[in-house]
Amino acid sequence: MPVYIFDAVRTPRGKGRPSGSLAGVTPARMVGQLVGALERRLGRDAVRAAEHLTLGCVTQVGVQGGHAALSARIQAGLPDTIACLTINNFCVSGLSALADAARRIDSGQADLALAGGVESMSQVAFLADAADYYDDMALASAMGWAPVGVAADLLATKEGLERPALDAAVLRSHTRATDAWREGRYADRVIPVLHADGAVALDHDENIRDFGDGASLARLAPLFAEAGAQGFDDILIAHRPELGAVRHVHTLAHCPPIADGAALLLVGNEDAGRRHGLKPLARIRSIAEAADDHVLQLTAGTRAMEQALRRAGLTVAEMGAIEFMEAFAAAPVLFERDFAPDMSRVNPNGGHLAMGHPMGATGAILATSLLDDMAQLDAETGLVVATGGVGVGAAMVFERVG
Repeated sequence: MPVYIFDAVRTPRGKGRPSGSLAGVTPARMVGQLVGALERRLGRDAVRAAEHLTLGCVTQVGVQGGHAALSARIQAGLPDTIACLTINNFCVSGLSALADAARRIDSGQADLALAGGVESMSQVAFLADAADYYDDMALASAMGWAPVGVAADLLATKEGLERPALDAAVLRSHTRATDAWREGRYADRVIPVLHADGAVALDHDENIRDFGDGASLARLAPLFAEAGAQGFDDILIAHRPELGAVRHVHTLAHCPPIADGAALLLVGNEDAGRRHGLKPLARIRSIAEAADDHVLQLTAGTRAMEQALRRAGLTVAEMGAIEFMEAFAAAPVLFERDFAPDMSRVNPNGGHLAMGHPMGATGAILATSLLDDMAQLDAETGLVVATGGVGVGAAMVFERVG
Protein backbone atom coordinates (compact mmCIF):
# COMPACT_ATOMS: atom_id res chain seq x y z
CA MET A 1 0.00 0.00 0.00
CA PRO A 2 1.50 3.40 -0.92
CA VAL A 3 2.59 5.51 2.05
CA TYR A 4 2.39 9.28 1.70
CA ILE A 5 3.96 12.14 3.64
CA PHE A 6 1.34 14.84 4.16
CA ASP A 7 3.44 17.33 6.09
CA ALA A 8 6.61 17.68 8.14
CA VAL A 9 7.90 20.30 10.53
CA ARG A 10 10.91 20.71 12.73
CA THR A 11 12.27 22.97 15.42
CA PRO A 12 15.42 25.00 15.00
CA ARG A 13 18.49 23.23 16.36
CA GLY A 14 19.83 24.79 19.53
CA LYS A 15 23.28 24.45 21.04
CA GLY A 16 23.27 21.29 23.13
CA ARG A 17 24.65 22.83 26.28
CA PRO A 18 23.22 24.70 29.27
CA SER A 19 23.77 28.04 27.55
CA GLY A 20 21.85 26.93 24.46
CA SER A 21 18.62 28.70 23.61
CA LEU A 22 16.52 25.52 23.97
CA ALA A 23 18.08 24.40 27.25
CA GLY A 24 14.99 25.50 29.15
CA VAL A 25 12.51 23.75 26.86
CA THR A 26 11.70 20.13 27.65
CA PRO A 27 11.65 17.52 24.87
CA ALA A 28 7.92 16.96 25.37
CA ARG A 29 7.28 20.67 24.97
CA MET A 30 9.30 20.76 21.73
CA VAL A 31 7.24 17.91 20.31
CA GLY A 32 4.03 19.48 21.57
CA GLN A 33 4.75 22.70 19.71
CA LEU A 34 5.32 20.70 16.51
CA VAL A 35 1.97 18.97 17.06
CA GLY A 36 0.38 22.40 17.38
CA ALA A 37 2.07 23.53 14.16
CA LEU A 38 0.74 20.52 12.25
CA GLU A 39 -2.75 21.17 13.63
CA ARG A 40 -2.61 24.77 12.40
CA ARG A 41 -1.33 23.69 8.99
CA LEU A 42 -3.49 20.62 8.38
CA GLY A 43 -6.43 20.99 10.71
CA ARG A 44 -6.85 19.75 14.25
CA ASP A 45 -9.10 16.84 13.29
CA ALA A 46 -6.62 15.44 10.76
CA VAL A 47 -3.73 15.35 13.22
CA ARG A 48 -5.86 13.93 16.02
CA ALA A 49 -7.03 11.18 13.66
CA ALA A 50 -3.55 9.66 13.77
CA GLU A 51 -3.61 6.20 15.30
CA HIS A 52 0.04 5.93 16.28
CA LEU A 53 2.98 8.12 17.35
CA THR A 54 6.55 6.86 17.07
CA LEU A 55 9.40 9.01 18.35
CA GLY A 56 13.12 8.41 18.18
CA CYS A 57 15.02 9.40 21.32
CA VAL A 58 18.49 8.07 22.08
CA THR A 59 19.29 8.87 25.70
CA GLN A 60 16.13 7.88 27.54
CA VAL A 61 16.90 9.12 31.04
CA GLY A 62 15.96 12.25 33.01
CA VAL A 63 13.53 14.48 31.11
CA GLN A 64 13.75 11.98 28.24
CA GLY A 65 12.92 8.99 30.41
CA GLY A 66 9.53 7.53 31.17
CA HIS A 67 8.53 6.81 27.53
CA ALA A 68 9.17 10.11 25.75
CA ALA A 69 6.56 9.56 23.03
CA LEU A 70 3.81 8.83 25.53
CA SER A 71 4.77 11.82 27.66
CA ALA A 72 4.82 14.07 24.59
CA ARG A 73 1.41 12.81 23.46
CA ILE A 74 -0.18 13.55 26.82
CA GLN A 75 1.44 16.96 27.20
CA ALA A 76 0.47 17.88 23.63
CA GLY A 77 -3.17 17.11 24.40
CA LEU A 78 -3.47 14.41 21.75
CA PRO A 79 -6.13 11.71 22.23
CA ASP A 80 -5.44 8.83 24.60
CA THR A 81 -6.34 6.50 21.73
CA ILE A 82 -3.09 7.28 19.90
CA ALA A 83 -0.74 4.41 20.71
CA CYS A 84 2.90 5.36 21.27
CA LEU A 85 6.37 3.92 20.81
CA THR A 86 9.71 5.43 21.80
CA ILE A 87 12.69 3.88 20.03
CA ASN A 88 16.47 4.11 20.31
CA ASN A 89 18.41 3.18 17.22
CA PHE A 90 21.21 5.59 18.02
CA CYS A 91 21.64 8.43 15.52
CA VAL A 92 19.23 6.98 12.96
CA SER A 93 16.37 6.79 15.48
CA GLY A 94 14.30 9.52 13.83
CA LEU A 95 14.44 7.80 10.46
CA SER A 96 13.72 4.43 12.06
CA ALA A 97 10.66 6.04 13.67
CA LEU A 98 9.46 7.15 10.25
CA ALA A 99 10.11 3.66 8.91
CA ASP A 100 8.04 2.21 11.77
CA ALA A 101 5.14 4.50 10.94
CA ALA A 102 5.38 3.70 7.23
CA ARG A 103 5.27 -0.03 7.91
CA ARG A 104 2.14 0.44 10.03
CA ILE A 105 0.47 2.26 7.15
CA ASP A 106 1.65 -0.24 4.56
CA SER A 107 0.43 -3.23 6.58
CA GLY A 108 -2.97 -1.70 7.31
CA GLN A 109 -2.38 -1.29 11.05
CA ALA A 110 -3.05 2.44 10.77
CA ASP A 111 -4.41 4.90 8.23
CA LEU A 112 -2.59 7.93 9.65
CA ALA A 113 0.47 8.06 11.92
CA LEU A 114 2.80 10.61 13.44
CA ALA A 115 6.53 9.95 13.46
CA GLY A 116 9.66 11.87 14.30
CA GLY A 117 12.29 12.31 16.92
CA VAL A 118 13.51 14.51 19.72
CA GLU A 119 16.67 15.03 21.72
CA SER A 120 17.66 17.63 24.31
CA MET A 121 21.40 17.24 24.67
CA SER A 122 21.57 20.37 26.83
CA GLN A 123 19.46 18.63 29.48
CA VAL A 124 20.48 15.00 28.92
CA ALA A 125 24.17 14.68 28.19
CA PHE A 126 25.69 12.41 25.57
CA LEU A 127 26.33 8.93 27.08
CA ALA A 128 24.22 9.81 30.15
CA ASP A 129 22.58 6.40 29.90
CA ALA A 130 25.89 5.01 31.23
CA ALA A 131 26.02 1.69 29.38
CA ASP A 132 28.53 -0.69 30.92
CA TYR A 133 30.85 -0.77 27.90
CA TYR A 134 31.34 3.03 28.00
CA ASP A 135 33.61 2.69 31.03
CA ASP A 136 34.47 -1.03 31.31
CA MET A 137 37.63 -1.19 29.20
CA ALA A 138 37.74 -4.98 29.26
CA LEU A 139 34.22 -5.16 27.87
CA ALA A 140 34.93 -2.37 25.37
CA SER A 141 37.99 -4.28 24.24
CA ALA A 142 36.03 -7.49 23.75
CA MET A 143 33.40 -5.60 21.75
CA GLY A 144 35.86 -3.52 19.75
CA TRP A 145 34.08 -0.39 20.96
CA ALA A 146 35.49 3.11 21.20
CA PRO A 147 33.85 6.53 21.33
CA VAL A 148 32.47 7.28 17.88
CA GLY A 149 34.91 10.12 17.25
CA VAL A 150 37.86 7.77 17.68
CA ALA A 151 36.14 5.34 15.31
CA ALA A 152 35.73 8.19 12.82
CA ASP A 153 39.48 8.66 12.92
CA LEU A 154 39.94 4.92 12.34
CA LEU A 155 37.68 5.14 9.29
CA ALA A 156 39.66 8.12 8.00
CA THR A 157 42.88 6.17 8.55
CA LYS A 158 41.57 3.15 6.67
CA GLU A 159 40.37 5.26 3.75
CA GLY A 160 43.38 7.57 3.59
CA LEU A 161 41.39 10.74 4.14
CA GLU A 162 43.35 13.95 4.53
CA ARG A 163 42.58 17.12 6.45
CA PRO A 164 41.98 19.39 3.42
CA ALA A 165 39.08 17.21 2.25
CA LEU A 166 37.54 17.19 5.73
CA ASP A 167 37.97 20.96 6.03
CA ALA A 168 36.30 21.49 2.66
CA ALA A 169 33.25 19.48 3.75
CA VAL A 170 32.93 21.60 6.90
CA LEU A 171 33.25 24.90 5.04
CA ARG A 172 30.68 23.87 2.43
CA SER A 173 28.18 22.83 5.11
CA HIS A 174 28.41 26.10 7.03
CA THR A 175 28.41 28.27 3.90
CA ARG A 176 25.33 26.58 2.46
CA ALA A 177 23.48 26.72 5.79
CA THR A 178 24.26 30.42 6.12
CA ASP A 179 22.99 31.09 2.60
CA ALA A 180 19.85 29.00 3.16
CA TRP A 181 18.86 30.89 6.28
CA ARG A 182 19.66 34.27 4.75
CA GLU A 183 17.52 33.47 1.72
CA GLY A 184 14.59 32.16 3.77
CA ARG A 185 14.72 28.57 2.53
CA TYR A 186 13.92 27.18 5.98
CA ALA A 187 11.10 29.63 6.70
CA ASP A 188 8.17 27.35 5.92
CA ARG A 189 9.13 24.16 7.72
CA VAL A 190 11.11 25.33 10.77
CA ILE A 191 8.77 26.23 13.63
CA PRO A 192 10.06 28.77 16.19
CA VAL A 193 10.14 27.31 19.70
CA LEU A 194 8.39 29.33 22.39
CA HIS A 195 8.87 29.58 26.13
CA ALA A 196 5.86 28.93 28.37
CA ASP A 197 5.15 32.69 28.47
CA GLY A 198 4.97 32.85 24.67
CA ALA A 199 8.35 34.50 24.16
CA VAL A 200 10.46 33.09 21.35
CA ALA A 201 13.18 30.80 22.63
CA LEU A 202 14.77 30.12 19.24
CA ASP A 203 13.79 30.69 15.61
CA HIS A 204 16.96 29.63 13.75
CA ASP A 205 19.67 26.96 13.82
CA GLU A 206 22.20 28.46 16.20
CA ASN A 207 25.30 26.31 15.64
CA ILE A 208 26.21 27.78 12.23
CA ARG A 209 29.56 29.59 12.15
CA ASP A 210 31.40 31.87 9.77
CA PHE A 211 34.74 30.28 8.90
CA GLY A 212 35.51 32.85 6.22
CA ASP A 213 37.72 31.31 3.57
CA GLY A 214 38.31 28.26 5.76
CA ALA A 215 41.94 29.01 6.58
CA SER A 216 41.23 28.87 10.32
CA LEU A 217 40.08 25.26 10.01
CA ALA A 218 43.60 24.10 9.18
CA ARG A 219 44.86 25.45 12.49
CA LEU A 220 42.57 23.33 14.67
CA ALA A 221 44.09 20.41 16.55
CA PRO A 222 42.80 16.83 16.37
CA LEU A 223 40.18 16.26 19.04
CA PHE A 224 40.28 12.54 19.80
CA ALA A 225 43.99 11.81 20.27
CA GLU A 226 43.63 11.99 24.06
CA ALA A 227 40.73 9.52 24.13
CA GLY A 228 42.69 7.26 21.82
CA ALA A 229 45.68 7.35 24.14
CA GLN A 230 43.50 6.26 27.06
CA GLY A 231 43.33 2.83 25.48
CA PHE A 232 40.76 3.15 22.73
CA ASP A 233 43.34 3.31 19.96
CA ASP A 234 44.72 0.00 21.20
CA ILE A 235 41.24 -1.52 21.26
CA LEU A 236 40.53 -0.52 17.68
CA ILE A 237 43.90 -1.58 16.32
CA ALA A 238 43.56 -4.95 18.06
CA HIS A 239 40.48 -5.45 15.87
CA ARG A 240 42.08 -3.86 12.77
CA PRO A 241 45.78 -4.74 13.10
CA GLU A 242 46.41 -4.20 9.38
CA LEU A 243 46.07 -0.43 9.94
CA GLY A 244 48.98 -0.28 12.38
CA ALA A 245 47.85 2.88 14.20
CA VAL A 246 44.97 5.32 14.34
CA ARG A 247 45.80 8.60 12.62
CA HIS A 248 43.81 11.29 14.40
CA VAL A 249 42.49 13.86 11.93
CA HIS A 250 39.03 14.96 13.08
CA THR A 251 38.95 18.29 14.90
CA LEU A 252 36.04 19.84 16.75
CA ALA A 253 34.92 21.46 13.49
CA HIS A 254 34.74 18.06 11.81
CA CYS A 255 32.19 16.84 14.35
CA PRO A 256 28.48 17.66 14.06
CA PRO A 257 27.76 19.90 17.08
CA ILE A 258 25.66 18.33 19.81
CA ALA A 259 22.25 19.95 19.64
CA ASP A 260 18.68 20.17 20.88
CA GLY A 261 15.84 19.71 18.44
CA ALA A 262 12.83 17.80 17.22
CA ALA A 263 10.97 16.95 14.02
CA LEU A 264 7.54 15.48 13.34
CA LEU A 265 5.89 14.10 10.19
CA LEU A 266 2.32 13.03 9.41
CA VAL A 267 2.12 10.01 7.11
CA GLY A 268 -0.77 7.93 5.88
CA ASN A 269 -2.53 6.15 3.06
CA GLU A 270 -4.37 7.70 0.15
CA ASP A 271 -7.86 7.10 1.55
CA ALA A 272 -7.03 8.80 4.84
CA GLY A 273 -5.60 11.76 2.99
CA ARG A 274 -8.76 12.07 0.93
CA ARG A 275 -11.03 11.85 4.00
CA HIS A 276 -9.18 14.62 5.78
CA GLY A 277 -8.47 16.84 2.79
CA LEU A 278 -4.73 16.28 2.97
CA LYS A 279 -2.49 16.89 -0.02
CA PRO A 280 0.53 14.56 -0.11
CA LEU A 281 3.98 16.04 -0.57
CA ALA A 282 5.77 12.79 -1.36
CA ARG A 283 5.43 9.03 -1.43
CA ILE A 284 7.89 6.84 0.43
CA ARG A 285 9.14 4.65 -2.38
CA SER A 286 11.58 2.45 -0.46
CA ILE A 287 13.00 1.95 3.03
CA ALA A 288 16.12 0.27 4.34
CA GLU A 289 17.58 -0.17 7.81
CA ALA A 290 21.01 -1.74 7.89
CA ALA A 291 23.86 -2.81 10.11
CA ASP A 292 27.54 -2.91 9.24
CA ASP A 293 31.04 -2.94 10.72
CA HIS A 294 30.61 -2.10 14.42
CA VAL A 295 34.29 -1.22 14.82
CA LEU A 296 34.46 1.30 11.97
CA GLN A 297 30.94 2.33 13.07
CA LEU A 298 30.10 4.91 10.37
CA THR A 299 29.59 2.75 7.26
CA ALA A 300 26.06 1.39 7.74
CA GLY A 301 24.36 4.46 6.31
CA THR A 302 25.95 3.76 2.96
CA ARG A 303 24.90 0.12 3.19
CA ALA A 304 21.31 1.18 3.91
CA MET A 305 21.46 3.65 1.02
CA GLU A 306 22.48 0.95 -1.40
CA GLN A 307 19.65 -1.29 -0.21
CA ALA A 308 17.04 1.48 -0.47
CA LEU A 309 18.17 2.42 -3.97
CA ARG A 310 18.16 -1.21 -5.10
CA ARG A 311 14.62 -1.67 -3.78
CA ALA A 312 13.51 1.45 -5.62
CA GLY A 313 15.29 0.38 -8.83
CA LEU A 314 17.30 3.62 -8.87
CA THR A 315 20.88 4.84 -8.58
CA VAL A 316 22.58 7.72 -6.81
CA ALA A 317 22.97 9.47 -10.16
CA GLU A 318 19.20 9.44 -10.63
CA MET A 319 18.48 11.19 -7.33
CA GLY A 320 17.28 14.74 -7.82
CA ALA A 321 17.98 15.69 -4.19
CA ILE A 322 19.93 14.03 -1.39
CA GLU A 323 20.09 14.61 2.35
CA PHE A 324 23.19 12.74 3.46
CA MET A 325 23.94 12.87 7.17
CA GLU A 326 27.24 14.54 7.91
CA ALA A 327 28.15 12.10 10.67
CA PHE A 328 31.66 13.41 11.20
CA ALA A 329 33.37 14.86 8.15
CA ALA A 330 34.69 11.47 7.04
CA ALA A 331 31.20 10.31 6.05
CA PRO A 332 30.31 12.98 3.45
CA VAL A 333 33.87 12.99 2.11
CA LEU A 334 33.68 9.24 1.47
CA PHE A 335 30.22 9.57 -0.09
CA GLU A 336 31.47 12.21 -2.50
CA ARG A 337 34.61 10.24 -3.36
CA ASP A 338 33.02 6.81 -3.78
CA PHE A 339 29.71 7.68 -5.46
CA ALA A 340 30.53 10.92 -7.32
CA PRO A 341 27.07 12.50 -6.89
CA ASP A 342 26.16 15.91 -8.23
CA MET A 343 27.19 17.80 -5.10
CA SER A 344 24.92 20.72 -5.94
CA ARG A 345 22.06 18.33 -5.09
CA VAL A 346 23.58 16.93 -1.88
CA ASN A 347 22.69 18.86 1.29
CA PRO A 348 22.01 21.98 -0.80
CA ASN A 349 20.98 23.97 2.27
CA GLY A 350 23.75 22.86 4.60
CA GLY A 351 24.11 19.83 6.81
CA HIS A 352 24.77 18.50 10.25
CA LEU A 353 28.35 19.75 10.41
CA ALA A 354 26.92 23.25 10.45
CA MET A 355 23.53 22.96 12.08
CA GLY A 356 24.07 20.25 14.66
CA HIS A 357 23.09 16.72 15.61
CA PRO A 358 20.17 16.22 18.04
CA MET A 359 20.61 12.47 17.98
CA GLY A 360 17.11 11.01 18.19
CA ALA A 361 15.70 13.78 15.98
CA THR A 362 18.37 13.69 13.28
CA GLY A 363 16.80 11.22 10.84
CA ALA A 364 13.43 12.94 10.99
CA ILE A 365 15.06 16.34 10.47
CA LEU A 366 16.89 15.03 7.40
CA ALA A 367 13.63 13.63 6.00
CA THR A 368 11.89 16.93 6.65
CA SER A 369 14.67 18.88 4.94
CA LEU A 370 14.58 16.57 1.92
CA LEU A 371 11.01 17.59 1.14
CA ASP A 372 12.08 21.21 0.72
CA ASP A 373 15.22 20.20 -1.20
CA MET A 374 13.05 18.34 -3.71
CA ALA A 375 10.75 21.32 -4.21
CA GLN A 376 13.65 23.76 -4.43
CA LEU A 377 15.51 21.64 -7.00
CA ASP A 378 12.34 20.53 -8.82
CA ALA A 379 13.36 16.93 -8.14
CA GLU A 380 11.07 13.99 -8.78
CA THR A 381 13.06 11.70 -6.48
CA GLY A 382 14.95 12.22 -3.25
CA LEU A 383 17.23 10.19 -1.01
CA VAL A 384 17.78 10.51 2.73
CA VAL A 385 20.66 8.68 4.43
CA ALA A 386 21.45 8.51 8.14
CA THR A 387 24.41 6.90 9.88
CA GLY A 388 24.77 6.04 13.55
CA GLY A 389 27.43 4.82 15.93
CA VAL A 390 28.29 1.15 16.40
CA GLY A 391 27.30 0.32 12.83
CA VAL A 392 23.64 1.30 12.37
CA GLY A 393 22.20 2.99 9.31
CA ALA A 394 18.92 3.86 7.63
CA ALA A 395 17.83 5.30 4.30
CA MET A 396 14.71 6.11 2.30
CA VAL A 397 13.82 7.08 -1.24
CA PHE A 398 11.03 9.64 -1.69
CA GLU A 399 9.01 10.27 -4.83
CA ARG A 400 7.53 13.71 -5.23
CA VAL A 401 3.75 14.00 -5.56
CA GLY A 402 1.99 16.86 -7.30
